[in-house]
Amino acid sequence: MIIITGGNGQLGQALQQHAPSWAEVNAIDVEDCDLADIPMLRARLVVEAPDVIINTAACRADDPAETDMGYLRAVNADAVAAMVEAVDQTGGKLVQISTNLVFDGSSSRPYRPYDVRVPICAFGQSKTESEDHLRKQDLLIRTGLIYSTGHHNFVRSMITLMNEREEIDVPAGTIGALTSASGLARTVWSLIAQGANGIYHHCDEGVASWEQIAAAIAEDAHALGLIRRIPAIRMRPDHEPPALALPRVQPPLDCHATRALLGEEPIHWREALRQMLHEEAGLR
Repeated sequence: MIIITGGNGQLGQALQQHAPSWAEVNAIDVEDCDLADIPMLRARLVVEAPDVIINTAACRADDPAETDMGYLRAVNADAVAAMVEAVDQTGGKLVQISTNLVFDGSSSRPYRPYDVRVPICAFGQSKTESEDHLRKQDLLIRTGLIYSTGHHNFVRSMITLMNEREEIDVPAGTIGALTSASGLARTVWSLIAQGANGIYHHCDEGVASWEQIAAAIAEDAHALGLIRRIPAIRMRPDHEPPALALPRVQPPLDCHATRALLGEEPIHWREALRQMLHEEAGLR
């Protein structure tokens, strides 16, 4: 049996949608088991004795002033320690989904799996701690900014803003790790099927600035009737408050080892985004 935590989230649902025929999946979310309740989590996992846990659940710290840092660490790090303890007793394996935010973005090249981690935010720090709990036989997959159809994410937020304003502003800087949930889910299942362990990276191919991403969303969304007009896009100075909270640091990831193992051609971020917007248009 394979337990997927965060089953109602973007990646959790994509994993269920793309689950192979051989996978017996039990998807759980916070209403089934609060990962911050470590004793309950540990007891449940020992009883259910899964062969694999795919941990997609995470607590974000988008606004540190409004985030319970104790809860953040419990969900993102302490729960992972409990999962490792449980599968160690039952002979199972943990597949941990982590983030490019364990890096600080200062590198002149995309980050490789075993590069030194330097987190610069509370979320990145908690995910770094989660990684340190893993064993050699476990599988760690780092990824970037995830988006999918029908969920709250930056793509759908931009579409809403584009319908409300004639001009939108985006932060200066470059984003290098845009990630379609569907593509990531397929990679997760492929790595499990290969019996992979250690550290792998996955994100969509190519890098782009927020200005380029916003322009691509506007162009395709307008063509599909998701927005009424194409807005002007402006780079926002640092001192101005944002209309839409978008990350300034998204360190790009080197995914060559993942693609070499799986023998798969990467999907460019522009094509993955176009596919998502077509699906989004079909929901309306």
